[in-house]
Amino acid sequence: MQAVFALWAILVLTQQVTYAQDDYDFIIVGGGTAGCLLAARLSEVSDWKVLLLEAGTSEYFFNDIPLIGPMFILTPYNWGYRAEKSDKFGLGLKDGRVIWPRGKGLGGTSLINAQIYTRGNRKDYDKWAEMGNEGWNYANVTKYFLKHERMNIPQLQTDTKYHSTTGELDISYPPYHTEFATAFIDSGIEKGYKYVDYNGANQTGFSYIQATMKNGERVSSYGAFLRGIKRDNLVIKTMSMVTKIIVDPKTGKAKGVEYKRFNLVTRKAFAKKEVILSAGTINSPQLLMLAGIGPKKHLEKHNITVIKDLAVGHNLQDHVGLISFYFTTNKTGDIRLDHIINDIKNAIHYFKDGSGEFTVPSGFEALTYVDIDDKDDCPEMEMFFAGQLLPTIPLYLSSFGFLNENFNEFYSDLKDKHGFTIFPVLLHPYSSGKIELRDTNPYTHPLIYPEYFSDRRDLEIIIKGLNYTLDIIGAEALKKYGAELYRKPLPPCRGYKFGSDDYWECSLRQLTLSIVHAVGTCKMGPASDPDAVVDPRLRVKGIHNLRVVDASVMPTVPSGHTMGPVYMIAEKAADMIKEDWK
Repeated sequence: MQAVFALWAILVLTQQVTYAQDDYDFIIVGGGTAGCLLAARLSEVSDWKVLLLEAGTSEYFFNDIPLIGPMFILTPYNWGYRAEKSDKFGLGLKDGRVIWPRGKGLGGTSLINAQIYTRGNRKDYDKWAEMGNEGWNYANVTKYFLKHERMNIPQLQTDTKYHSTTGELDISYPPYHTEFATAFIDSGIEKGYKYVDYNGANQTGFSYIQATMKNGERVSSYGAFLRGIKRDNLVIKTMSMVTKIIVDPKTGKAKGVEYKRFNLVTRKAFAKKEVILSAGTINSPQLLMLAGIGPKKHLEKHNITVIKDLAVGHNLQDHVGLISFYFTTNKTGDIRLDHIINDIKNAIHYFKDGSGEFTVPSGFEALTYVDIDDKDDCPEMEMFFAGQLLPTIPLYLSSFGFLNENFNEFYSDLKDKHGFTIFPVLLHPYSSGKIELRDTNPYTHPLIYPEYFSDRRDLEIIIKGLNYTLDIIGAEALKKYGAELYRKPLPPCRGYKFGSDDYWECSLRQLTLSIVHAVGTCKMGPASDPDAVVDPRLRVKGIHNLRVVDASVMPTVPSGHTMGPVYMIAEKAADMIKEDWK
């Protein structure tokens, strides 16, 4: 105990001496996907002193092993958020609550996600511009995707219109693929679809995933943009939980932040130019509301003095899908984590030359974007492919929050089988929700109401996607593996004919999956938009020197995984900040 206390005292004293100056030009709250890139770009200006505050810790070498990504959901690298209980979704999950993993540590969610790099569809950004967000159309934002990209896929490197090889963020095909993943792609081609570069000219079609990785290792936001950088004007503090944005209620000016270091020492830092929230779709609105910036009635309910009445926490959107879409095969060749760990050769291959099954990001290998309705190359659904049966990996089941006692019988028959899992994902939900404060304690998780399936059209589109997938599975390329849908009905859905629309609706309401792409709670919009929280330059409306730079500013969720668009937003924000202050 004395040794622990001595170590703590040394750490605290070191921090006090090293960082005695608490005045900065910019304070960035959150060292995640956006925050790390933003800190790197702003600190390029040597005259600016930048402070990056991160509530979590640093990354370690085991964070870089792609296959074990989902395991970090069960560690302190995850904030541990869960949606509130509903009678419309998540009925078969623990406590009836869908888990919402969010990364906590330098790199944020890029530390624990599936590393799938997508930009979305050009129409996503053109729509943002049509909503009044000048400068956010696809033609304007493309250069910001290209600025940080280092494309390592040889056949895509020559496409200089859509790809770059000079940035810091490595993008590669994972070096290992199961036969099942190849057969999945071949089945799509057999059915008339194309193999595409979904980050290129056209999005709809089939592809192996493009992943943020290099030499078989994960590349996080911290790893790409800050690891190895030594700049006197950049201060990075981990284990520093921001508890308050300091806003002058008379002038409406953000002056700085209050934060707790090592959960013990409370400190203040002041910004000469701006406080920038890059804390994410959950934490950024929480901090704004605690500072008195948010819906007036909700803040008054918690006895918070209202500085600015804005729709903070509203417009919550997320990609939602189904967990239990499993396919069995009559041949081996899938990824079995229990077998991989027990065979030392797999570890040797990985640590020697970055090869083998450990390089498969969270077990995900391929995907298809599906334009179900209007055939305008703006997909309504994504199906991403995992070359494994998730129920064969108990820790995966735990990470998804299954009620094992209710579903043991359902999963028991899969324990010794081989096969793969497909995740159907709704890309453009009609349903939207909100985030509210539970209380005024910054350490208390806020209330998350995603309102999945509150609009029936979302269910109807996903069910169309399920039937589309079943058609693909019927192709000859997968028939040779004996691939077929696992047809044991979920216990709560036995009253419906298996495979009917009613059965799939029941399944979706039971085993609801958040794809962890939550956006929109600090919506970007013009002055005429009553629901907007930030303007098109990401400045909080009615507040001086306060900006939000993360997924929460997206007015709508893009047609793909959100990591790539968040990098783009941070890149564009850095340019806007430089324009405003230089």
